[in-house]
Amino acid sequence: MTVTRTNPKRRLFALCLLLAFILSPLAGCGLFATRDGGPLKQATLQELTALLMERQAAMRSLKGLFSAKITGGILPIGQRVEGAVFYQQPDAIRLRGFTAFGGELFEFVQADDAYRLRLPTMGRELNGRRSEPERMGKLARAFQLSVWAMSGVIGTTAISPSERAVLIEEGERYRLDVYATEGHHAAASTPARRIWFDRRLLVVVREERLSPTGDIEATMQYDDFRPVGEPSVRGAAQVAEGPGRDDRLLRPFKISMKDGQGQGTVQVMFHEIIPNVPLQPGEIGRV
Repeated sequence: MTVTRTNPKRRLFALCLLLAFILSPLAGCGLFATRDGGPLKQATLQELTALLMERQAAMRSLKGLFSAKITGGILPIGQRVEGAVFYQQPDAIRLRGFTAFGGELFEFVQADDAYRLRLPTMGRELNGRRSEPERMGKLARAFQLSVWAMSGVIGTTAISPSERAVLIEEGERYRLDVYATEGHHAAASTPARRIWFDRRLLVVVREERLSPTGDIEATMQYDDFRPVGEPSVRGAAQVAEGPGRDDRLLRPFKISMKDGQGQGTVQVMFHEIIPNVPLQPGEIGRV
């Protein structure tokens, strides 16, 4: 009987082909939005402003499951959290956190100017208004940061009539500096927000929130963009998508947030994002 020996180099080549075949579907659903090597797009301030408004309006409701890794003292609930987020336009959001074994850590519900925070492990429940953060103490900042981090999935807050924006080109990115014309930021010479767009698909990849004195309150980095939901009617997003592209909503499945006051970082990895489905009465919670 003749024994045929396989060339080691040919075996390695075949193994590489097999791995490429197995991983190819996965490669298409992560980071393609910002690393596909396509040409840089041109966009005006008006087009980018319209994109923000359209993408925020497109997310009428949301259900999401995520895991979060927390460093520092941002949240006094441990370093790893399994979580769920629910959102309903115009601004109702509910965040729930659990241990790896399913024990409930917190529930935070916010709508309009009201909020409710429940901490079962501490036996505490707080109710109040966002305009009165002192009632929550140090926890107020922690959950404000959490809501800011989720804005990348819900849709980066659009430019309001009480704001003005300036467009700056930074190589492969556009940056919008957003200035407030009303409120406690109105007299500031520094922007209240900075928003960075990747210029290949014009998705928001970074956002900074600043204080009236120019100090960075928080930095959010958005990565691993994937299409979610059903195909939508095209509008201003044609600037970003172009003909023949998947026109479903693009949302980041990875969010990295850094507290500007040095209290720590939060890294959120989404497992599932389901947009625009009817929410049951108990899913959005109560305030």
